[in-house]
Amino acid sequence: MSMTTPPGWYQDPSAPTQERWWDGSAWSAHTRAPGGQQPAAAQFGPAQPPQPQGYGYPQGAQPGYATPPPPPAPPGAGGGSGGGPGGGKLIAVVAAGVVLVAAIVTGVVFLGKEDTPPAPPPVPTLADPPGAGQSTPTAPSDPAPPAASGDADILADQLNGITLPILPGWEKPEYGADRDAATMTTKETYDCPADGGFCRHGTVTSRTAPGNLTAAEAAAKADIKIAADVAYHKDSLDRQKYGGIKSHQEIKSEQVTVAGKQGYLVRWKVVTGKGPGGYVQSLAFPSSLGPGSIVLVRFAFDAGPGGPPLDGMDKITQGIRNTT
Repeated sequence: MSMTTPPGWYQDPSAPTQERWWDGSAWSAHTRAPGGQQPAAAQFGPAQPPQPQGYGYPQGAQPGYATPPPPPAPPGAGGGSGGGPGGGKLIAVVAAGVVLVAAIVTGVVFLGKEDTPPAPPPVPTLADPPGAGQSTPTAPSDPAPPAASGDADILADQLNGITLPILPGWEKPEYGADRDAATMTTKETYDCPADGGFCRHGTVTSRTAPGNLTAAEAAAKADIKIAADVAYHKDSLDRQKYGGIKSHQEIKSEQVTVAGKQGYLVRWKVVTGKGPGGYVQSLAFPSSLGPGSIVLVRFAFDAGPGGPPLDGMDKITQGIRNTT
């Protein structure tokens, strides 16, 4: 006995959400909602055939028939595996499997992203501000002391290894008249009262004493006249800027401690041919750079209202320091 699928409404293999009419040998173009009336759109096609009584696959097979095999695929459906109601179920199962696989893949990707460890924090570089990252801060090293020659507040005599304090209103000139000595002068200049040129109210120089002078007292006493002549008698161009020295008066000659050494100073007051005259002083003390070497510091301060305070000589003397 030939077992064929009887005519009836069956699940549409190509659209599991609707039913399609099987005429016993082929799928028709008629469709409907499951267990209901056919969609309104189907009314424009051929008249809906009545559903035979006693059929109803998959509601049940006609009495006397065994469970029918799935009907062939509807026109336009590719392959035999998609035909008939059984093929629709297979397609639905395959589609559900594809959805399940896609969900699993999506979940794996999502979990993979969740399990990805966070990127490590950036390693701080030298440009990072203090406290960046987890690096251990290092204590800043003490800055090196500035070189004596570059300090605006001191005059350095590197040849003799000493520094002298620069008082307010004084400076280190770019070019000194005495190139063999470290020199500082008052900032203000004025026209010299005699042979022209410009003069300064105060000058201090530091130099090495001649080699034949090895005692501080002898060096100071021998140098005081030279210091007076250089300051108020004639300059290097043989000009008498103050009209020459007319007289002098010794106002101090005594021992003094300089940079921890026993020294000696001599101070004169000089009267000049022109101008108010001034004060000169020769200070001598042993050098810290070698035995038998003597350092000479010469002072020249104008007298009168324009000159620097005389106690500046004492302040400079007390502020002399060794560099070694």
